Amino acid sequence: MSEEKKAGFATLIGRPNVGKSTLMNAMIGQKIAITSNKPQTTRNRIQTVFTDERGQIVFVDTPGIMKAKNKLGEYMVSAAERMITEVDVVLWLVEPTTYIGGGERHILEELSKVKCPVILVINKTDTIAKEDILAVIDTYRKEYEFAEIIPVSALKNNNVDDVIESIFKYLPEGHPFYDEDTVTDQPVKAIAAEMIREKALKCLSDEIPHGIAVAVDSMKWRKGNAICDIDATIVCERDSHKGIIIGKQGQMLKKIGSAARYEIERLIDCKVNLKIWVKVKKDWRDSDFLVKNFGYDKKEL
Repeated sequence: MSEEKKAGFATLIGRPNVGKSTLMNAMIGQKIAITSNKPQTTRNRIQTVFTDERGQIVFVDTPGIMKAKNKLGEYMVSAAERMITEVDVVLWLVEPTTYIGGGERHILEELSKVKCPVILVINKTDTIAKEDILAVIDTYRKEYEFAEIIPVSALKNNNVDDVIESIFKYLPEGHPFYDEDTVTDQPVKAIAAEMIREKALKCLSDEIPHGIAVAVDSMKWRKGNAICDIDATIVCERDSHKGIIIGKQGQMLKKIGSAARYEIERLIDCKVNLKIWVKVKKDWRDSDFLVKNFGYDKKEL
């Protein structure tokens, strides 16, 4: 008789920019969640699926836990804090430092409500000396009773397999939730929109990216599926931002579009004809209607 397989949910939490999306992409083996070095990169709850002979892990990548400043921020905090009470395993990602700041203290408070095992993942270990990692482990070990503590480098793919192995230890036995070839529950349009937003985050200056959203208005394959025509809109909050996003003679928008097109072509495995427009919706992050309209709906949490 074959051994019973495991199946369950794991969530990644942590302050913004600790590498949650990078780790999830590394575990899944392909790019689903967007990454950048700016806060609020991940806004939605993104589900990805890892399946092998041991069973199935459904990963839920949440926005970074931080203090909310507007309606969008409230949505993001709700998504992250609610998720940690609804999964089988929590992965808490931290940076490799012995300083525990206010952001980590807030997360420790939230973890006090958690009943499932919590695995501490110390990310970015490629940025410090090996002998310094022990001090980081010791600092966090005194703060919470973790099921396990695993040092990794998501960027270099070091010890990522150890994280997956540890998650399986704590999952219940059961049947898979998704077919074995499923990688994400996100529609292709949603992933394409996020890829455009990622390129905008990387190309634009610091003050603008928080104030943008991207919607893919249409996605149509031509006969034979050799080319996909995509129309997308970048929404920003100010007329001055619109000018910066478009750039001199349209150069910035071309740069964003070219980089995004390359990623989307890899995602859907065909040529892409991408057209991007830029629109101004003042203070959309403080509008319940517009926040919901761009896919950030509290009722869907």
